[in-house]
Amino acid sequence: MSTCVSVMTTGLLAGTLAFADCPTPAEYNPPPPSSEIDADPEVVHLEAATVEAQKDGLLTLQGDVEIKQGERTIRTEEATFDSVSRRFTSHRPVELSDPNLTVRGESAHVDEAGGAVFQGAEFQLREQKSRGSADRIRADAQGSISLENVRYTSCPLGREDWVIRASDIDIDQQQGFGTGRNARLDFKGIPLLYTPFISFPVGDERKSGFLFPTPGSSGRSGASLAVPWYWNIAPNYDATFTPTYYSKRGARLDTQFRYLTDLGRGTFEAEFLPNDSQYGDERSLVRFIDQSDFTDNLRLDVEATNVSDSEWFEDFALGPEGTSMTFLDRFANLTYLGENWRAILRTQNFQVIDDSIAQSDRPYTLLPQLALSGWWPEQAFGLTFGMDMEVGNFTHNFDRAPFNKQTGWRFDAAPEVRMPLRGAGIYLEPAASFRYTAYKLREDGAIEDSPSRSAPIFSVDSGLVFERLAGSKQQRLHTIEPRLLYLYVPYRDQSDLPNFDTGLADLNLVQLFRTNRYVGADRLSDANQISLGVTSRLLDADTGEEFISATVGQAYYFDAPRVLLPGEIQDDTESSDIIAEFDLRAYGDWNIGMGVQWDPGDTRSEKGDVHLMYRPAPDRVANLGYRFRRGNIEQVEGSVAWPVGESWSAYARLVYSLEDKQELDQFAGLEYRSCCWRFRLVARRYVTDRTGDIDTSVLLQLELNGLSSVGDEADTFLERSIRGYSPRSEEL
Repeated sequence: MSTCVSVMTTGLLAGTLAFADCPTPAEYNPPPPSSEIDADPEVVHLEAATVEAQKDGLLTLQGDVEIKQGERTIRTEEATFDSVSRRFTSHRPVELSDPNLTVRGESAHVDEAGGAVFQGAEFQLREQKSRGSADRIRADAQGSISLENVRYTSCPLGREDWVIRASDIDIDQQQGFGTGRNARLDFKGIPLLYTPFISFPVGDERKSGFLFPTPGSSGRSGASLAVPWYWNIAPNYDATFTPTYYSKRGARLDTQFRYLTDLGRGTFEAEFLPNDSQYGDERSLVRFIDQSDFTDNLRLDVEATNVSDSEWFEDFALGPEGTSMTFLDRFANLTYLGENWRAILRTQNFQVIDDSIAQSDRPYTLLPQLALSGWWPEQAFGLTFGMDMEVGNFTHNFDRAPFNKQTGWRFDAAPEVRMPLRGAGIYLEPAASFRYTAYKLREDGAIEDSPSRSAPIFSVDSGLVFERLAGSKQQRLHTIEPRLLYLYVPYRDQSDLPNFDTGLADLNLVQLFRTNRYVGADRLSDANQISLGVTSRLLDADTGEEFISATVGQAYYFDAPRVLLPGEIQDDTESSDIIAEFDLRAYGDWNIGMGVQWDPGDTRSEKGDVHLMYRPAPDRVANLGYRFRRGNIEQVEGSVAWPVGESWSAYARLVYSLEDKQELDQFAGLEYRSCCWRFRLVARRYVTDRTGDIDTSVLLQLELNGLSSVGDEADTFLERSIRGYSPRSEEL
């Protein structure tokens, strides 16, 4: 029979001993984990096959020795307890374990404060799934670990694909980071990094220090190397400084400051090249984004970006998106949300990126604009009242005189009343509104004109929903949903009105049932027309999940619209183009979407698109698409992300312009996933500017599980470029 010893302590091992025979397995009922002996950190519970006490206060424990204090357990075959120095010593293999840590050593000493010193030991951090070995390990009761002559990795036993070797490492599990001295990072036996000091995460806590370098390559900028430094200023503030060297351009410094306050959050970014040797001047980009909630109803949104030159995004955006960047939006919106209304005070300005845009065609500056909107349903007689109103000052930040560009104030108001009539499978909603728009225009700083426009708007919107069960087991629900909108707006001559911010919207199913074919207040289209549409759906009868939907619609004009924007060509037709859309969802792993705008007068399509997706898993997806806009765009696109083995995945994308007979964007990449690391290489070739110049870049990413990553965040790039792709979420 083994002997049990309980020690009541004020430290770890101080106090008196109480001996008792341990019960045999048949009669022993262990207490639950929450029992007083296990939970009380002041109690040390000893168990061994034999216990021998000597006169000098030395207690010898032999055979299946187990020492418990709280959640910590030490196991060995032989140990001694010195009641004078109050420490345990074992010169046999020993193991210490708690919820966060396991240490196995050739020998160990445990002091009264809970500190343990192991010789020739191996350790494992359970929560971080990392492990290592050291000549000497000291672990205290709070979970901090000090190691000498260390090897540290997150790879499983038998695999050390990457390892940190250091003369000594200190790991603070509560703070979630480790620090090492004279450290070297080896990957597959190849030294990647040596530093006299290293700081690395062993959890999710943020830690100030250098991050791993980021290599890269671009035809426009040459080879590059970035060395980020992260500053954990406070729990709600941090900053990252990233000096980067480009072989063709020189040095660049990127900074990012993030903050969280009681009011909201924000980001400030600044990127600066003091002397771009290829561009021939200093260059910079500054961006500020802030969202502040002063109350539950009052919010301030601010976003402002400024770039030094029009070629910045072409050089550094790494993709065709740089060629399409024409304006940078800067705005500040103060929004108040009431129970039935909303008010927005806005200022807005644009920086023009495309220098080829004439100043006379550049957007106006709003300084300021106040917009009010309200909605009051279920009022007297079941009526719903609404109001949209705005007043704004439109100006320019350049000399107006050479372009005779009108500026000034605009007031626009549109009160509305509706009568929603709804029943089972049917609705009818007549509506009437009145829109009034007035201006105070300036030329050369003087008030010159005060034109205005007013007109009533009448509409009747109606629809039906027919349903029937379908399928062999009535498991499907099939619907047919016709819709009809009659719209009448009398003609008003608006040729004397300026155009501050109004454009002709693309025709689509939403626009087909709007009361104005223009977006903006400077033009109100006359109308005497009917818009017809019908939608059919096939759904799961139990869950409502949609499998198939198809919609077709067209507008018929009793009187052809006469209101035009400057430069717009009047289309004297009796009907609009036909709009049709088709979506196939949730049919196995397939998804098909199609849309077309068909001109029945010329019997030709004006625009269209079709895309096909096969997605059996988040990291297995293949896409094929085609898009067309007459006289402007005709492109085909294909992309794929697919595992090609147990550890390998392939990625590819091609965007080809049939109009220009040129590849706009293409890349191919491979990824290898191991047990404790991941490597990805993506080579890309793309159009970089509006002249069609081609650039080539290489993205590299090496991710060491439990440590850090080296290289660009390629996951973000692939998710943005390959429709439907998500990186593998399961543990590697």
